[in-house]
Amino acid sequence: MRFSNLFIPTTKNAPNDAVLPSHKLLIQAGFITQVGSGIYNFLPMGKIVLEKIRSIVKDELDKANCQEVQLGFVTPSELWKESGRFAKYGKELLRFKDRKENEFVLSPTAEEMMVDLVRNRVKSYKQLPLHLYQINTKFRDEARPRFGLLRGREFLMEDGYSFHDSYEDLDREFDLMQETYSKIFTRLGLDFRVVDADSGAIGGVGSREFMVLADNGEDDIVICDSCQNAANIEVAKRAKRVSPYDEEPQMQPGKFFTPDIKTIDSLAEFFMIEPYYLIKAVAKKAIYENGESEVVIFFLRGDDNLEETKALNSVEALEIEDVSENELKDLGVTPGFIGPDVKNVKVIIDNELKDKENLICGANEVDYHFVGYSLKDKFLDNFADLAEVREGDICPHCGGILSHTKGIEVGHIFKLGDRYSKPLKAEFLDKNGKSKPFIMGTYGIGVSRLVAVVIEQSHDDKGCIWTKESTPFALDIIVSNIKNEDELNFADKIYNKLLSMGKEVIIDDRKERFGFKMKDFELIGFPYALIVGKSLKEGKVEVVDRRTLEKTSIDSDKVLDYLKELI
Repeated sequence: MRFSNLFIPTTKNAPNDAVLPSHKLLIQAGFITQVGSGIYNFLPMGKIVLEKIRSIVKDELDKANCQEVQLGFVTPSELWKESGRFAKYGKELLRFKDRKENEFVLSPTAEEMMVDLVRNRVKSYKQLPLHLYQINTKFRDEARPRFGLLRGREFLMEDGYSFHDSYEDLDREFDLMQETYSKIFTRLGLDFRVVDADSGAIGGVGSREFMVLADNGEDDIVICDSCQNAANIEVAKRAKRVSPYDEEPQMQPGKFFTPDIKTIDSLAEFFMIEPYYLIKAVAKKAIYENGESEVVIFFLRGDDNLEETKALNSVEALEIEDVSENELKDLGVTPGFIGPDVKNVKVIIDNELKDKENLICGANEVDYHFVGYSLKDKFLDNFADLAEVREGDICPHCGGILSHTKGIEVGHIFKLGDRYSKPLKAEFLDKNGKSKPFIMGTYGIGVSRLVAVVIEQSHDDKGCIWTKESTPFALDIIVSNIKNEDELNFADKIYNKLLSMGKEVIIDDRKERFGFKMKDFELIGFPYALIVGKSLKEGKVEVVDRRTLEKTSIDSDKVLDYLKELI
């Protein structure tokens, strides 16, 4: 391709709302352009990158015996109502009616559509296992689309669905997909981790995420310094904590006057004790699928923080939100002095407090706390994992130290079980001739998101730095002076020979200054540039490595062989 023919509308200025490097650079370098809130067009070079990533995804999935299909982007709402997700998914699911008042949705995921494709067509265990996937457009009506391709409303996604006759076979496929997805991200040159994760709105019995490590990642990941343990902070676990004292403090049980002491810090100072022995109360309102809501009080150690996804899962709610002091008072709850024996509200207590004694908590009375409070043999059905894992906590697997890092989700695999096959009545006949619902897995990769992720992990203050597998062109041949026939002819000769070898090269034959061309090379981020300039008279040319910006002087009569090996 010649620069003079290619549509590359580069610009000096980034969009005003762009905060992440990938959002700024992809627009400045002419890869994408925004046409609406969370909606982007892919320009020629952006489309090349997108197709390269798509090709890698397809290649590895096909090698794993997955079969590609393409489902309709528009889905009849009846299928979502059958699965029970139509109301549960919330406002992110875009619903609309056609001229005949038939109701449809724009698919953010395709579990229902894929189950409908298989049910009544796969009837026997002899036709299993089966793994179908598509790479198709999706739409999620994000309330706050931002960060460019990382959180858009319209996106390209690979979503696969496997069907099995047993959970054992699902486990086999799940492990195969973890291996397959890892190969995809490795080929793309990404530094990633496979982490345990929450299943969210998809549901199911287990899931793992593929997180690319990046400073601007939107997810917090907990990793161990001594083993492969890694998890999204939403589901991360730790070994049980131990007392900060050599011996536990002993307290005489009773109610203690604590005038206007409402915070954990002030309470710890008042009793001269570590917050570890205090019970923190966090009040939330749980919103359920049927639209009903209730106030829930979550209790955990005073030096722990509530992890809201864990809290949400503990009450099986659709979402949770904050509660005002007035709402609590209306229920007879005393803000600032709430204890586990509170009346009129649901109580959930962190697992680490089970059967613990010698604690201090609210007495459910203004200006009073209980001292020496015991949870032994209390609230036996009200415990759950609620605490956010902190840096410095201990790994439950090996005893190593846990720390936090940032990541961007690029893939997610789920064990669905019969979460969708059962309500949609998708069944097969097993070896005994008995009808059973399919055991399912689902697997997804954000293909268009990966375009941004590569740059989020690989850029500098000058522009993009594409990996070899994702770059639109491996080499940019820059003619320093387009009016110099020797330089132009030599560059054309190298360009045409590399093209004939199947190499992905572009020649910058524009009538622009050399400095302008170099800035575009640095902004766009091709892995290498060949500079054909004044030194050609001495039989020399230069090759620039975009990642390091180091220049290597090469004899002009040897540069072709050098480039063949390089790219």
